[in-house]
Order: sequence, then C-alpha cells, then structure tokens
Amino acid sequence: MKILLIVLVLILTVFLIIQFFAMKSQNNIETYPYKVDRKYDNFEIRSYEASLFTSVKIPVKGYTNASSKGFSILAGYIFGGNDKNEKIAMTSPVAMSLEDSMTMMFMVPKKFKKEDLPKPNQSQIEFHEQPAKTVAAISFGGWANDETIENYKRKLKDALDFEGIAYTNQFYFLGYNPPYEVFNRKNEIIVELESNFSENSNL
Repeated sequence: MKILLIVLVLILTVFLIIQFFAMKSQNNIETYPYKVDRKYDNFEIRSYEASLFTSVKIPVKGYTNASSKGFSILAGYIFGGNDKNEKIAMTSPVAMSLEDSMTMMFMVPKKFKKEDLPKPNQSQIEFHEQPAKTVAAISFGGWANDETIENYKRKLKDALDFEGIAYTNQFYFLGYNPPYEVFNRKNEIIVELESNFSENSNL
C-alpha cells in the first residue's frame, strides 16, 4: 500500500510538472495578431492583421480525420523537414478550415518573409498570405472533436443571425493547446464577415 501511494505521488508530481511547463511555454509562443472591435454576450468581433501561413490540404472531411495528419506534416517541416534542416518556432493557434477538403495552417513567425523560408521536403506544403480580415469568434474549452466544433459553429451562426450580422462561409477552427495540456484549454471557431460589415456597423 505504501509503495502504491509513493508511485501515485510520483506520477502526480510528474504530471503537474509537465502541465506547469506546458502552460509556461504557451506564454512565450508568438500568436496570430488581432484586436477586439466589439464584445457580445457569447462572441466577439475581431480584426486580424495580414499574416503569412504554411498550409497543407488534407483531402478528407472532419476534424478528427484531418487534424493529426495535417499537424504531423506541418510539424515535420518546422522541426527541420526542409532543405536547410532549419527549425522554425511554433506559433499559436493552429488553424484549420472547416470545409469538405480541410486545410491546416501554422502561422509563420513575423521575422520571416516568404522568400526567406526554407523549401519544404514535402511538396504538398504551401505558403500563402492571409489578408487582413474582420471575423466573429466564439470560444470554448476542453478537447475539440467533430461534434463540439459543429455545435459551436452552429452557436456562432445563430448568434450572428440574431444580431443581423452578415457572414461568409469561411469558417475556421483555432486550437491553442497541445493535446497533453489539461488546464486552461482554449479553442475557437471564427468566421469571416462580409466585406461591407465595417461600413454598416456601429463599431
């Protein structure tokens, strides 16, 4: 019994240490820059800056099927899978378009220009500039799956419809935490608003 208690205490200690360093590392990660234009009860309107992304298209439907494959391809690139064997810092959040053919994206750190990036070893990786955009965003905790993503996508659409805010069909999932991080997990669904939103709004 005493040995079992010691083992459990050691396991708990290791777990807490891992969680502490996971949360601490999140504070040092470069994030996709935006400003909040307006807050509503359960969503907010944001303006995102133009940013460069690495991306890979995964020809399957659904977050569960596409996320692990897309992440492994892009992570391979930033961890040295390129013609210079160069490591590139991880950024946050990991983004995924919510379409029939899903695209996963990592933001490129701001210090890089497109022409300075090493060439990926895997040909399906592409670089593209996301233009400045206005979006609506809804947040939720826990671990994301297809059901929760669809649920919050529907909640966001209902909230926007209620407020009379016109939006496009460009929905994205944003994930902020590695799978092993347990505390303070954050996920978001965002959707691009119609281009005339700022002209017709009272922000």
